[in-house]
Order: sequence, then C-alpha cells, then structure tokens
Amino acid sequence: MRISAAALWVLAITPGASAFSPSQTTKQPNSIASVSARTSALFSTTAPANGAVATEEEVAEPTVMRPPINMPWPEIASQLEDAFGYSAAEVESYAAFENDKEAVLKLYKAMQLARAFENACNQQYMQGKIRGFMHLDNGQESIPGLVDYAIKNGDKKYSYYREHTHALASGVDAGEVMAELMMKDTGSCRGAGGSMHIFDKKKYFQGGWALVGEQLPYACGAAKSILLDRAMGLSDDDDVVKQDVAPPEDDDRISVVFVGEGGAQNGRMAELLNAAAKDNLPLLAIVIDNGRAINTFTQDIAKNSEVYNQGKHYGVPGLLVDGLNAVDVAKGGKAVIDYIRQGKGPAVLQVHTYRFNGHSPADPEHERGRKEEKSWARAEQDPLKFFEDTYTANGMFTEDELKAAKKEVMAEVKASVKFADESPMPPVELAKELEYPDAPSTDYNTKEGPAFADEVNKRTISDGKMATVQAHLESLRQKAQAGEISIGDAINLAIHEEMLRDPTTTIHAEDLQAGSSYDIPKLTQQTYGQIRAADEIIDEGHFIGKALGEGMNGYRPIVELMNTNFGIYGMAEISSAGNTYATTGGQFDMPLTIIGAGGTAPNQALGAEHSQPFHAYVMGIPGLKIGTAASPDAAYGLTKSMIRDNGPCFLFAPVKMMKESKGPVDLGKCMPLNKAALLHEASADSVASGKAVTVLTYLHGVKESLTAIESIQEEGFDIDLIELRCLKPLDMETIKTSLARTNKLAILDESTKSGGVGATISAQVSEELFDLLDAPVKRLCMDDAPVPYAESMEKAVVKRASDLIEGVFDLCSGNY
Repeated sequence: MRISAAALWVLAITPGASAFSPSQTTKQPNSIASVSARTSALFSTTAPANGAVATEEEVAEPTVMRPPINMPWPEIASQLEDAFGYSAAEVESYAAFENDKEAVLKLYKAMQLARAFENACNQQYMQGKIRGFMHLDNGQESIPGLVDYAIKNGDKKYSYYREHTHALASGVDAGEVMAELMMKDTGSCRGAGGSMHIFDKKKYFQGGWALVGEQLPYACGAAKSILLDRAMGLSDDDDVVKQDVAPPEDDDRISVVFVGEGGAQNGRMAELLNAAAKDNLPLLAIVIDNGRAINTFTQDIAKNSEVYNQGKHYGVPGLLVDGLNAVDVAKGGKAVIDYIRQGKGPAVLQVHTYRFNGHSPADPEHERGRKEEKSWARAEQDPLKFFEDTYTANGMFTEDELKAAKKEVMAEVKASVKFADESPMPPVELAKELEYPDAPSTDYNTKEGPAFADEVNKRTISDGKMATVQAHLESLRQKAQAGEISIGDAINLAIHEEMLRDPTTTIHAEDLQAGSSYDIPKLTQQTYGQIRAADEIIDEGHFIGKALGEGMNGYRPIVELMNTNFGIYGMAEISSAGNTYATTGGQFDMPLTIIGAGGTAPNQALGAEHSQPFHAYVMGIPGLKIGTAASPDAAYGLTKSMIRDNGPCFLFAPVKMMKESKGPVDLGKCMPLNKAALLHEASADSVASGKAVTVLTYLHGVKESLTAIESIQEEGFDIDLIELRCLKPLDMETIKTSLARTNKLAILDESTKSGGVGATISAQVSEELFDLLDAPVKRLCMDDAPVPYAESMEKAVVKRASDLIEGVFDLCSGNY
C-alpha cells in the first residue's frame, strides 16, 4: 500500500486517524515504543508540495523529536481488557461517558479553568506579584480534567511542584491558590508555601512537594492510612481529626500521586510499586509524560519511558492514554480508578502529553529541540482545541455553548486575582509561630491520650496478645525500678506504653519482627500486627517517607533506625518533615518520631560510615526537635515526650552504650524537650578559686566525662557537667546559669570541627553570653578527617576523657 506524503501528514496530525485497518490498529502492541514507531513512520511537520510521493527516507525522519501517539479508544479498551481484566461490556460502559453532555461539559470547564488560571498566573508573575519559582501546566489539561471527574474529596492527593491545576481540580478554592502564589495571608497556606507548596487539609490535597520524587513514599503512607482506618475502625471528623467511628462499609478512598515521567525514573518509583503491591495499597500513580525531565528530552537520559509497564514485575497493571483526547483520558482513567476502588490493588496511569511552557518562566530552554517542540505542540497538540473541534463538529455543543462555559470560567479566574490582590500580607510574627506545632516548653505529662484508646485496643488486640505484652512491660518495669534496665529496653518500654495509650501510634523499622539491633521495637508487631508495626525494605528514605504520609493523615508514626547514620538515605524526607507544619501554614501537624543508636564512641571500631555525626547533619533542618539520651531514664522520658509531640522529633542514643548502660527510670514521666541536665556540679571552693569549668557534652561524651571527673579533681579542678539532652532547641538558660559560676566553657563534642554541634553552640554562647566568658571556648571535637577503623589512628580523630582532662587543665591554667 503506497500513501502520498500529503496523506500521511493528514493522518499524522489527525488524532484517531490511521493508515492501518481498524483490526490492525487494535492489535498493535500496547507500548509507547510501538505506537511512536508506527506514528513516526507517518509523521513530518512539513507536507510535500503538489501531492508528491515521499521517499522512505523522507517519511522515516520526523522533524519533531517526540511524535504524538495518536492512540484511538479501541487501543485503550484493549489495554483495559488485557491488563485490568475488564470485559468488553464493562469497557463499553466507560465509553458511554462521551455521550453524557453534562459530564463532558463539566470536564471542559475543568480544563478551561486550568488553562485560564495558569495564564493568569503567568501574567501576575510577569508583573512581579508572584515571585520565586513557578511551574505552569499549560497543555496538560486532560489530567486536571480527569481529577475533577473521577477523584473524590476524601481521596488523598499528592502532587509535585507543578500542582496548581491539580489543586483546583481537587476543589481547592481558586482565590486561595492565587492568594498563596501572591504571598497573601488568605492563601491556602497563609503565604508560607507558595507556588510549589499548595495544601488544603479539608480537601485532602496534601501537596505540592518541591523535591523530585519525594511525594511518592508520602502517598504510600497516605494509602496505608486508609487501610489503618479500616483496620482500627477509625475515621476523620469534620475537623479532620481521628474519631472512634468506623469508615462506611463502602469506603473506597484511594491515594493519588502525580509524577512526571522524568521523575518516575527515580528509584523511589520502584519502591512505591513494591510497597503498594506488597500491602495491596489503594494507590494510583498518575505519570504525566510530557517527554521532558525538566527541559531535557527524557529519552536522552532514560532507557525506558514506558513507566506504565514498570509495575508488571510487581503485578501492578498500567494504562497508557493520549493526553490530547481528554474524554478518552477520563474514560480510561475512571476505569483504572474504579479498579483500585474495588480493592484490587494499585495501578499506574501514564498520560502522554506535551507541556506548552518551559520548566519555569525563569528557564532559558536551551535544551535540544525544546523551543521547536513547544511551538509545534501549541499548534498541533492542544487538548482544548481538540475538544472544541471534536465536540462542535459532532454537534454535542455549539460554539456559543462553549464560549459561555469559557466566560463563566474566566469570571472565576478574574475573581481569584481580585481576591488575591486585595488580600493582606501575613504578619511577620507568623514565621516564628509556625516553627513548631507544640511549644518547646510543653509539659507532655499533661497531654491527654485519645478517649477511645481502651475501646480500640480491646477490638484490635486479642486477650492473649494483651496478656503477653503486659507481662513483658511488667518485666521491664521491674528492671527499671531495680536500676537494671538498658537504654534499648527503656525505649522499648516507652514505645509500648505510648502505643497502648494512643492506638493511632504506629512504628516502622528494619528487622522489626526480631526487635532490630537493640530491642527497641521488640514485640510491637507480635502485639499490634503488621498494620501498625511494619517491617520495611532496606531504604530509610522510603519508610521515613511512608511515616510522613501517615503523620499527615491522623497517625503518630515512630521510625526506628538500626543506626542513625542510615538516615542519610532519608535526608530529603527528614528535611520535608521539618518543613511541613510551616510550609502548610500550620494546617498539617507532623507527629513523626525518629529514634536510633548513633554517635561516635572512642575505640568503637566501626569505621567511617557508621561513625558519622548525623546529629550534626540534621541540626540545620528547621522545625526539627533533636534530643540525645545517654541513660535509660533520659531515653525513656524523652521517647514518651517525642511521641506525644505534634511535630517531628529525632532522638539519638549512644550506639556503644545501648546495652551496657543501665540504671533506674522514673516510670510514667515525660521529660521536657528543651532542658539540659546538670549531672555533676563543681564544688563551691573550685568556683571561688576560678578552677571550675562548665562542660557541655552528650551521647558517649557523658560516659567519658563522668570517667574523667575524679582525675580532674585530683588535679585541683572541677566541672559543672551538663548533658545536652536537647540539641535543638538548645537550653541556653542552663548553660547561662553554669557559666555565671565558672566563666569557662569546654565542649566535648561528638561531631566534626567544621559544621559540628560544638561549632553551633560555641557561636551561640559567644554571641549571647560573651560577657560571662573569661577564656575562649574550648572545643574538644572530632577532627574533620573520616573516623578510621584502627584504634591507633582513631585517637587522632575522636576525643575522649583524656582530652577533656587536658582541656580543663588548659582553661584553668590560661593555656589557650
């Protein structure tokens, strides 16, 4: 069969047209590669003149890098039957949507709202009313159209930085979105989030996340929260607070996560598919395939762009649709969503589309082929123009009807700009108010547990399991009263007490069934089941992210890190946990507690990777409360307080003291999260003679300092020994009180000279308490060199008791 090049051109730019017979079209392999291959053979952006017949070489070389897929409905239907198990009759029922004039018009309005709103955003950006980075969605309107049509209010929605239209389609008020972009107090996040961080708690629109791919595990956690609700018999009240009311029997909520096909190349996508398949999560991944990873042509950096097929390895079905045809996206997407709502598990929907704008207005777009593609796509791949041409041509709508719908939408957008323009800026005081959900001075002993705790425990924990865990707790309490409990066991005791006190508390860890390395999560899964106590894959970023998603949805997750240095894998998630309360304008608490053994003891022989000062790495994360515990009593009391806190907390315990350090515990008592502890007070004589030094330390430094006291006293000196149980916020009052006595400060620091904890404290003391110092601050910190394995070399890097003795001598002798 020979076809003129002019005829091929018509076929190539006419969606649904094909040079093949209908039967040949529906039997083609369902892949981007196969569709693009046959489309490429038909595609050229310039038709030959005078009806000339093109040569094979002329036809085979498209002038646009990424041809359209031109996927007709029969191919989508075939995928639904093959991958999702739908019958032909069931697929046909979804096809009936295109005959529902009211529903199709609603879809059109949602698309027009997306386009008009983004155009208005661009105008406001050019006028300087919107600042920072902004990412527009023009050309991809079929996706918000699907959201408006098939996603419900109660579904949890997680997007990335190009989320304006997803928020609008989820029901977030257009005025509030525009006001957020324009930094106004009436914005969805009171101006604290901005363009990349739109949130609305009551619409369950949960971001707006700026780090590529980070939203994937959060959406997993949100999907897990739906299963938790069903297992625990809990639901949200009108204020989105957990209540002892079971979800309805027909509860079909799902979690939806949006990701670009470039972002889907991130390893978090594989982890999402694994977790979603393993737990049969009600999770939909919408892959927005515009062929660009930022502005780079995705196929220049990715071997396989068929993200919808990635799930096959995990038993997760996927569907590819053509974003040019919003009605087909709605029909196919609704079928995929219903598959998930029926409890059949997760799924992937990949929408092949084109983005009309650059990554952001600030980008120069120098990447290969980007400007040419954008110009062509605006002319040939506009889903709004395709809709208008199709549905006026077939008689469903007149041009006047569509103009009236567009006019209605434009009025809404205009009103949103006016609302934002007239709204006030947020007060300057709000920034500090949004630092922590709970004030640092909170007394956690006064916090009440949920009234429904006993009832939920009774129906979710069998009598036998309750008897077993109570016997375990009694054994630990006897050890605590006898002064024989270890740090690991003290934390385990606190965790069980809090999980029983508040059934919304969950825990995630590696080797959780076996109690991990130090028995911190011991007996949790055996007592509360896998739904609340989850063994996790070996990637801390993934399960910290899942915990974050649970925390946003009414649960109180604990994450145990086998070694805190493994948290390096989760820096993005820890950082976002710290930012969440502020970024969302105070809408979302983040009751996430991370606990683990870490630090660097002298002679621990663990090598560099296990001896990193991760506590120093996270010190700069805003919104994070960071504690340390060098005794069972501190570990117990701080753990209980952190679990009750409504913000993210991180407790570091000393890796080499987890089992060897034993002592009593003040049972039932929560410790403050903003107070240091004076462990030893210098004698009055040493203070009077100027031979006393304030020593600040934490973790293994506590043991080293206690060991050194006798030797220091033998030299005629003494110390105020202060354990920094709260690295952040720092207890400056206790430090000030001691310095007023001693006027000299030494810091025995388990972090590096550059960027370490001691560096931060030294700077703060020098700035705020300079007048109390009679000598320079003595920092006894780790060298900047990596910690060696061999003991002979390690002495040059890690400070210990002998260094403290020498440091105190130098301060008191004037050897600065």
